[in-house]
This record gives sequence, structure tokens and C-alpha cells, in this order.
Amino acid sequence: MLTFLARRIVQLVPTLFFVSVIIFSLQQLLPGDPALIMAGEERDPEVIAQIRAQYRLDQPVPVQYVYWIKGVLTGDLGESMRIKVPVLQLIAEKLPVTLQLALMAIVIALAVGITAGIVAAVKKDTAWDYAANMVALWGISTPNFWLGIMLIFLFSVQLGWLPASGYVPFSQDWKASLVSMLMPAFVLGNSIAAILMRHTRSAMLQV
Repeated sequence: MLTFLARRIVQLVPTLFFVSVIIFSLQQLLPGDPALIMAGEERDPEVIAQIRAQYRLDQPVPVQYVYWIKGVLTGDLGESMRIKVPVLQLIAEKLPVTLQLALMAIVIALAVGITAGIVAAVKKDTAWDYAANMVALWGISTPNFWLGIMLIFLFSVQLGWLPASGYVPFSQDWKASLVSMLMPAFVLGNSIAAILMRHTRSAMLQV
């Protein structure tokens, strides 16, 4: 077991290195000069040279990569060029919302997908089975952006049951937070639930 894990870790290292090189290369290929963008309207050559030196843009590309990967490994992701705030701080601010949304989407997908799959298997070749398969096919085929727009139109604009946008922190009001996340979580979990339903049905029929 330990040998297997060690072999996997050794194989993972070149893969991560290759991925990091691709990400860094894509950043280098982005149009525009980062120093000029950060300088804004200030076009003083001394200021631009200072920015280049500060962010090591005047160094050869391999040296820039070394500093970049060192920053990634130590948690220094730099700062946003637009709002001048550390990127790690921005990620930390949005991470709780992202985790809550992902968790709710997974819960919805598991609850709906597994339940529908069990019902379809138990009621094989009945109206329940056909209905579950049709809904699963619809769930796989429907684009998330279209489903989101339709849900907003129905439940927010027409019925007024759910908010069309906005977020309430869980610590502030957990009920309002769950309500604000319900629609986007359902949209994200929709296609996953459809796939789970079909896998659950197939697995139960093979038992």
C-alpha cells in the first residue's frame, strides 16, 4: 500500500510541474504589458521601471517562473491589478460562499438523483420509471444557464418566491442564506442528479 502511494506521488510531481508550466505560459501570453496596466495613466519611464523591478518583470522568463511557483507554494498569489488587494484575501472572502453553494448542490444532487434512481429501479417499466428517465434525460440535456434564467423568471419574477440575486451570510440569517442559495444550488446539482439517477437505476437492476 505504501509503495503504491509512493509511486502515485512520484507520478504526480511531473504532472503538477507540467500543469504549472502551462498556467504560467498562458499568463505570459496574455495581451498587454502588466507594468503599463498597473501604472495606469502614469507613463513616467521611471515609475514603469520601478514596477517592473518590484514584480520582477525585468527578469528572464525562467527566473519569473521560479519566483511565481515559489509564491504559489508559499501562499503568496500576488495582488489584484484592478483593486490592489491580495489575491489570497479575495479568495478567502469568497470561499465560504463557494463552499456553501457546492455543498448545497451536492446535497440536492444526492437526494434527488439517488431517490429517483431507486424509484425508477423498483418501479421498472412503469410510468414512474419512464418519467424518471425522461426527467434525467432533460436534466443532462438542459444547459445550466438556460435553466437558471427560466427559474429566475418563474420563481422570482412571476411568483416572487425566491430572490433573483444576492447572498445572505449563513452566520447572519441561516434561513435567508439557504433560501438565497436554493435556486443556484438546484441549477448546479441538476445535471449531477440526472447522472446519479441513471447510475443508481442501473446498479440496482444489476443486483
